Amino acid sequence: MALTLLRLVFLTISLRFIAAQQTNGSVSVGASLTATHDVKPWLSSSGDFAFGFQQVQGNDNFFLLSIWYDKIPNKTIIWYPEEGRMVPTGSKVELLRGSGLVLSDPQGTVVWRSGSIAGVASGFMNDTGNFVIFGSNSRKIWASFDFPADTLLPTQVMARGGAMNSTMSKTNFAGGRFQLRLLQDGNLVLNTRDILSGNAYDAYYISGTYNASNSTNSGEQVIFDATGYMYILRRNGQRFDLTPRGSLPSGDYYHRATLDSDGVFSQYYYPKNPTGNTTWEVVWFVPDNICEDVIGWTDSGACGYNNVCSFDDNRPNCECPQGFSLLDPNNPSGDCKPDFTPICDEVESNNAGDMYDFIELDNIDWPLSDYVHIDPSNEQTCKSSCLEDCFCAVAIYRDTQCWKKRLPLSNGKKVASTNVKAFVKYQIGDRPPQNHPRLPGEKEDRRSLILVGSVLLGTSVFVIFVLIGVICVGFFVIYKKKPRNTYPSSKAVETNLPSFTYQELVEATDGFKYELGKGAFGIVYKGVIGKKTVAVKKLHTVFQDGEKEFKTEVDTIARTHHKNLVQLIGYCNDGEQRLLVYEYMSNGTLAVFLFGDSRPTWRQRSYIAVGIAKGLAYLHEECSNQIIHCDIKPQNILLDDCFNAKISDFGLAKLLMMDQSRTTTGIRGTKGYVAPEWFRNTPVTVKVDVYSFGVLLLEIVSCRRSLAFESDYEGVEVLADLAWDCYKEGRLDAFVDNDLEALDDYKKLATFVMVGLWCVQENSVLRPTMRKVIQMLEGGIEVAEPRCPCSSFSVTSY
Repeated sequence: MALTLLRLVFLTISLRFIAAQQTNGSVSVGASLTATHDVKPWLSSSGDFAFGFQQVQGNDNFFLLSIWYDKIPNKTIIWYPEEGRMVPTGSKVELLRGSGLVLSDPQGTVVWRSGSIAGVASGFMNDTGNFVIFGSNSRKIWASFDFPADTLLPTQVMARGGAMNSTMSKTNFAGGRFQLRLLQDGNLVLNTRDILSGNAYDAYYISGTYNASNSTNSGEQVIFDATGYMYILRRNGQRFDLTPRGSLPSGDYYHRATLDSDGVFSQYYYPKNPTGNTTWEVVWFVPDNICEDVIGWTDSGACGYNNVCSFDDNRPNCECPQGFSLLDPNNPSGDCKPDFTPICDEVESNNAGDMYDFIELDNIDWPLSDYVHIDPSNEQTCKSSCLEDCFCAVAIYRDTQCWKKRLPLSNGKKVASTNVKAFVKYQIGDRPPQNHPRLPGEKEDRRSLILVGSVLLGTSVFVIFVLIGVICVGFFVIYKKKPRNTYPSSKAVETNLPSFTYQELVEATDGFKYELGKGAFGIVYKGVIGKKTVAVKKLHTVFQDGEKEFKTEVDTIARTHHKNLVQLIGYCNDGEQRLLVYEYMSNGTLAVFLFGDSRPTWRQRSYIAVGIAKGLAYLHEECSNQIIHCDIKPQNILLDDCFNAKISDFGLAKLLMMDQSRTTTGIRGTKGYVAPEWFRNTPVTVKVDVYSFGVLLLEIVSCRRSLAFESDYEGVEVLADLAWDCYKEGRLDAFVDNDLEALDDYKKLATFVMVGLWCVQENSVLRPTMRKVIQMLEGGIEVAEPRCPCSSFSVTSY
């Protein structure tokens, strides 16, 4: 009896202790939370803040590990781990003695951890919103305040060198384009950044708390004090106020300062005892007008490329203009893609009006991106000049001046001036949808309905054939003036490119000392010409008597201009030596990037895939002479400083002897990427590149190689077959090896796999064009259910 009574007493004490843990903010080692719809978070003692899993609108089966205001109806999130990765139902966070907070997916794969922390004694959800991990002797060894997401709270401090990023959007917590930093010089700045590389662009807000002549007057810390005031503490102890004095309301309020997804840094307040329908109110914000303040040559501006920013009710608003639509429908401040196909076809001046027309936009300007400025001009001259220039995508007319611009357009904004007009050129017959939402002030070109009708009813077959037969001489007109070249050469190719002697390139490469790579076409060396780092490709032996062929192909390559193609900047045609000089790509090949020690992010991979598709579409459809690459593979895709994908070695297949770029006699390409028609003695078309791209796309999605060989070349795993099996069985998680970032973007993931399967169809007729591939990858058109690729040739037979 006494033993039973003792057990009851012990049980009562234990229950009280557990209840105390749940209400005083303390979290014991071994405690865990599982991501489910009814999971209870770890609360602070006041219940103001909660730590746990939050569902985000539009993601019913995914959760965000986060800290939030628990007493506010919309549960405002104020912290989340770096990059804001979503995890599926069944994921778990634990507080472990040997490693602190550990977030893992349902399969047990670690998604995030708080750091290399040992000797954890307990955790504590503080009433300030700070989750703290303590070691022995109550020593703080980790705190969420030290790793801010997009929000600062009262009692939080940011030291010099500290930074935080905005989210992509209100429902996408991945790192966005905007950044807040306290620089080492003491200035607090806001800047845009390249999302893939993290590189910072020019600041659009600077606090001015830097004094070159008196360093003690420079900023040391950003402090958000307990009373709700935010200021920069200078090294001499003086304050630089961010929150205006007397601007805070009296009473009991929550306060936060957030770098919002639109790039505005704002301080907000919310009553702790609200009455009625209450929202967060703004105390102050910077910059004053982000549409005007974010202007730079190296970034898209306050909104994405081709987007337009307007400032309404003290908040920026981004909206695609007529003729454009969002690349990502869930990111209204992101890039806008044209609803028409930008084509650069050279036309005779008297035919331009029959081929092209304009969408007229009032009071909209893209102040940068121009390549020609005409002063003086009138409106009609401005339009005519753009109409007859195949490079001109948009013309801006303002105050008797004209600016011609290429796509993509940057720093778009709505202007107050009523005498600014933007003319967006499109090809007749490719008219953008009429029901696209328009910005205020836009109007259609009044001639559009007449012209479209006349094209549909009056264009003759003769005119169509004439247009198809027109030869593109645009590059000749623009580049006909050959630049002065300091390097003479005896055998000049008919192009504007500089020509070099062999000895000059020997010196430029220090005797071909630094090899960057080698392939079917030759060996690439690093070199320096002037102050510019270049890549010099020393070609293998070309066709006998192939000098004319070399000149023709170099001229063709020189005429290509696209951001997803490696730019040829010179050549050597000296005796038997044939060399090409290219721009230098600092991040190497896609093969190294894709199959290295760490998996690139899904965002990087999807961006690269679309870039490659655009480069191929240009080669197939937009060049004056169609170019079939014949050897698309990761080793022939290079990455620049910002990880833009650039296709290399295009146009070279014709130059080499037949046994130098092949897998068997008469076949060009690389094992694992070669289209079936190479084996059937059938005509080769651009569809061989589409097949190779399909294999490459599946590699990019899965980070797996196209062919996986076991010992003695037995048990070959063909990536296309694996992709089909995983797709058919609904196991894309296995195909991407449980890549949570990709699974979080499941719709795009499925789209990319389906497009890849269409591209690798055995029947080339079933493969899409690269133009259609781009439309499917970007979500412009729906992707039909793919057929089985059903390869009937053996990958080990050649």
